[in-house]
Amino acid sequence: MRGIEIQKYVKSPAELKVTDLPDPVPKDDEYVIEVHAAAANFFDILQVQGKYQNQPPFPWVAGAEFAGTVVATPRKSRTKPRFAVGARVFGAAQGAFATKLCTKEVALLPVPEGWSFRDAAGLFVTAPTSYGALVVRAGVKAGDVVLVHAAAGGVGLAAVQVAKAFGATVIATASTPRKLDIAKSFGADHAVSYADPDWPAKVKALTPKSRGVDIVYDPVGLVDKSTKCTAWNGRILVVGFAAGAIEKVAMNKVLLKNISLVGIHWGAYSIHERETIPKVWEGIMQLVKEGKIRGTEYTDEEFVGLDRVKDALLALGGRGTWGKVVIKVPQEGSSRL
Repeated sequence: MRGIEIQKYVKSPAELKVTDLPDPVPKDDEYVIEVHAAAANFFDILQVQGKYQNQPPFPWVAGAEFAGTVVATPRKSRTKPRFAVGARVFGAAQGAFATKLCTKEVALLPVPEGWSFRDAAGLFVTAPTSYGALVVRAGVKAGDVVLVHAAAGGVGLAAVQVAKAFGATVIATASTPRKLDIAKSFGADHAVSYADPDWPAKVKALTPKSRGVDIVYDPVGLVDKSTKCTAWNGRILVVGFAAGAIEKVAMNKVLLKNISLVGIHWGAYSIHERETIPKVWEGIMQLVKEGKIRGTEYTDEEFVGLDRVKDALLALGGRGTWGKVVIKVPQEGSSRL
């Protein structure tokens, strides 16, 4: 197979190289997947630089999110394998920037009917984060006004679609006119640039009687400023800190408005609350079936072949992209990308 093996940390994704590697050898309970598309994530950049919270021992293959076909099922399993050879699947596992990888069944889901590998490759991380935040943690409902920060990003576009599916009015923020347009094309009712220092006042003015928003979805690190436009009994979802700093919040504003600060760490559900995971995916797949969630692949530039992984990561790190940056991984005799 071919893949991007990390034998030492790099200063920049520009240093990544594709090499010929031995085919992966699955454990008894693992599938072998032929990768047709892989999605780029910010944590991929951190990981190849040695800066991520999870660093595999050298050597290891980079990448995490993927979609592809099953080429081998587990040799030993307590139950009948869910996926047969040839099944179209997506998921997350170490080693996605390669033509093949091994993974356990828990990390796989079926590609939704009518979806391409490119669409599905970027679904595993973004959709459950946003659904878990808005539905499980914040209880979004019809009539709510939801403020989605960085709304043109991968989790942002998922959040816009989930909020709209539940009948909420969505106010999107982003940094450029292009990204604001993208957010609106995925269903946002209003769009405000957070490059404008007066964005909290402009957001508040868009709500009924200027009461403020009911839910804030924040993967950036804008909690403190968001308290200025949050309604009484509002919920602020702390999703991440893409701006780079873990902020401090003026807690007097949280007190005076009865604001709830609500964390969402989707990855930790597999440790602390595993029973919620299938319920979340059931909800997501129902919205997909109803046409209320669609793929969010970045289409302003095309990345074809593992040689373009470095370009995809550099584009993502430059913050000029939107949605999910996906790399097509051509395979001889592969099915539709």
